[in-house]
Order: sequence, then C-alpha cells, then structure tokens
Amino acid sequence: MPANIILASASPRRLALLQQLGIDCLVHPVNLDETPRAHEPPLAYAQRLAAEKSAAGAGCVNSPLPVLAADTVVVVDGVVFGKPADAEVAAFMLRRLSGRSHQVITAVSLRGQHHGQAFSRTKVRFRALSAGEIRAYCQTEEPLDKAGAYALQGKASIFIAGISGSYSGVVGLPLFETAHLLSAEGIVVLP
Repeated sequence: MPANIILASASPRRLALLQQLGIDCLVHPVNLDETPRAHEPPLAYAQRLAAEKSAAGAGCVNSPLPVLAADTVVVVDGVVFGKPADAEVAAFMLRRLSGRSHQVITAVSLRGQHHGQAFSRTKVRFRALSAGEIRAYCQTEEPLDKAGAYALQGKASIFIAGISGSYSGVVGLPLFETAHLLSAEGIVVLP
C-alpha cells in the first residue's frame, strides 16, 4: 500500500497510532534543538516544536506527501519535563510526579497543501510511588526516551491512578485531533 504521509518522527508509538488509523507512513525523523525559549509557555513550546519539526521534514524530503510531526511535553507546576538525560534525572522527575496530577500536552503539525495544527491537553494522576518502585522502574530504561520519564502504555501503567483527556495524546499522538487534520488534508482515515 502506498504511503499517505511522511512522519517526521522516530517514535514507534506515533507510527503505531497512525497505523491504527489506517495511515501508511514513510518515516523520516528530524533532529532539532529542543531547548525551550525564555519564558515560553508549555503549550507554545510544544506547538513551536511540532511546527518546526514538520517544516524541517518538509524541507528535507523531495515528496508531495504531507509531513506530520508532533511534540509531547509533561508539565508539572508550570515546568516542562522533556525526555530525561539519564536514570538520575528520570528518578527526579518521577519523584515530582509521585502522588499528584500533572498535564501532558501533545501538539501536532501537518504540512501539506495547508499547514494545520492541533493539540491535546490531558490531566494524568499518579499514585504515590516508593523509592524502590522509582529505582526499579528507572532500571528498566523505559523512562529514558519518554517525556516526563514514563510510558503510560508501558510498565508505568501501574502508577497511573487516572487520566482525564486523550489517552493517545499521552502516548504521543492525539488520534481525534490528528484524524481531523488528516481529513482536512483530504486523507481518508479508516476507523
């Protein structure tokens, strides 16, 4: 089956979510400086990165296919938690998430005939975590390539007391919003 879009991401989770919608992708990851700007609000930061990634993807490939990119951030007390650099940073993040709620924002950018953007904002509530649980989870290496140092769909699912919003947005690509962007571009989304 021919590809519908180019996915400007190396995330296997985003690819799997798009395939769930019946979308075939060419995967073309892009690397950008993801440093937040001074005083940049979390939503603006995620939207800027998603837009910059889709623009970079469109600029790197010679294809008429639309380019989709996304960026996910975890926000605790107004502070953005990206991907931890190592297990020590992951443990710090998990201690901050323990026993409280936080927000997960995922911004999506689709560049085709038009440039469409969307985002989801989800509230995630963690149960209290013990030091032993945090240490054991960090030893799995699962938190190292995840915003906020956890994977909702992975081993950390046992830490999640509840969510309010988009499950797929927390995983890395809000399907409701993404399907709307794809449909607006004329791409058939299969249930």
